[in-house]
Amino acid sequence: MDNQDQTPIAVKSIKKDLDLNNLPDLLTVSEVAQILRVSTLTIKRWGKRGKLPAIRINSRGDRRYKKESVLWMLGINPGTTNS
Repeated sequence: MDNQDQTPIAVKSIKKDLDLNNLPDLLTVSEVAQILRVSTLTIKRWGKRGKLPAIRINSRGDRRYKKESVLWMLGINPGTTNS
């Protein structure tokens, strides 16, 4: 079989470009994982260990993370200005 006959399968990407200057106040597990460049499982483990506390929302218990906590993990103090 010739490689040219194979049609590539399109994979839908769920990644969004996240701008650190315009982050929402609460971030999803996926968004935090992308920002910190770790897996979503790592983010959940950090929450269980208290390293990155999660806020539970809705009846399913979805996790959200405060923007300030994520920026702190990056070594950025959101309370300071660069002026």
